[in-house]
Amino acid sequence: MAVPKRKTSPMKRGFRRSADAVKAPTYVEDKDSGELRRPHHVDLKTGMYRGRQVFVQKAVEE
Repeated sequence: MAVPKRKTSPMKRGFRRSADAVKAPTYVEDKDSGELRRPHHVDLKTGMYRGRQVFVQKAVEE
């Protein structure tokens, strides 16, 4: 059976537990399209960011 040689210090224990505080990403509803998107990110479907057209969506060939 594996047994630790030394006691884990509070600092190392805190480093390990820091991932427990990570929360799920938040989403906001887009004003124009009504779809969910990450805040401060470009809407990938429309290419809009803060009311401006940032990039043009490529035509999807079907």
